Amino acid sequence: MLSRRLLRIKTVKALYSYFQSGEESIARSEKELAESIRKCYELYLMLIALAGEVAEVARERIAIAQAKMIPTEEDLDPNRRFVDNWVIARIEESTTLADAMTRYKASWRGQQALVKRLYQDMVEAPYYRQYMQAEVPTDPKEAFAADKRLVLDFLANHIEDNDYLEEALEEMSMYWVDDIAYSLGLAMRTIGFLNENSTDLDVMPMYKSEDDKTYVETLFRKALLNHEEYFGYIDKFTENWDFERIAFMDKLIMLAAITELIQFQTIPVKVTLDEFIEISKYYSTPGSSVFVNGILDKLVVWLTQEGKIVKRGRGLIDTTLSKDKSHA
Repeated sequence: MLSRRLLRIKTVKALYSYFQSGEESIARSEKELAESIRKCYELYLMLIALAGEVAEVARERIAIAQAKMIPTEEDLDPNRRFVDNWVIARIEESTTLADAMTRYKASWRGQQALVKRLYQDMVEAPYYRQYMQAEVPTDPKEAFAADKRLVLDFLANHIEDNDYLEEALEEMSMYWVDDIAYSLGLAMRTIGFLNENSTDLDVMPMYKSEDDKTYVETLFRKALLNHEEYFGYIDKFTENWDFERIAFMDKLIMLAAITELIQFQTIPVKVTLDEFIEISKYYSTPGSSVFVNGILDKLVVWLTQEGKIVKRGRGLIDTTLSKDKSHA
């Protein structure tokens, strides 16, 4: 399922898109946010299914070779270890995966050239040659583990940092280039859970629970509805800075953090601070995490004193600040 951190990142990116585009319709922006989350999940499903698509290319090539006018001995008796891979069979036969792909309209249809290129890259890779040349273990558990390692090696070696794949995915969806690493990690994790006794894939749901869906919808909407007030809070503690010159992404990260601090009474302050400071390390300027950390620490103290941060539930009344105090 999609993590809360990813949902926070999606929210910050949606806020950026909203303000940069001059969008006036919150409802339309909410739909775009929901679509970006759905597309990330769709890519997760497609990456699970990809090994089956590549195996189908291999089967087609075997069939073409056997249909030659004068087939060779190798054509007539090919090495079928890859096309008969047990893990790929589980993927292709998974009703859970098939149902999810149908529901979310996930498909590699129309991408035959891309899949063939991935297949060609795979057959030239050392790990594939070693797998195809190795003796098949007689122990079912060991044989299944070897088949699973082949599929995981394929995903690990040919998906991330693959220029032509990224280009193809970007043409299919503007959301996917940024989602490759995360969706790939989920896909490999799902396949990694398989064992020789598995009868189906344990496909993760898009959200861990309905609470997560409500969380991201509320975080985005409340940030937009209250942005003028919350930007004012930031301005109060950046009086020695020109507010207009503060990195815009820093403002949005702090806007989302303040929204979570105030609107979500059951999320600990420390969790909120740590999460958004971490996000600032990857999505803003090199010094942003130090700046964001320092401003948010001051804001938490003030907002708590003003009664605007109220935490309810066991262990949630502590307003412990983030760890990186030495940089504040």
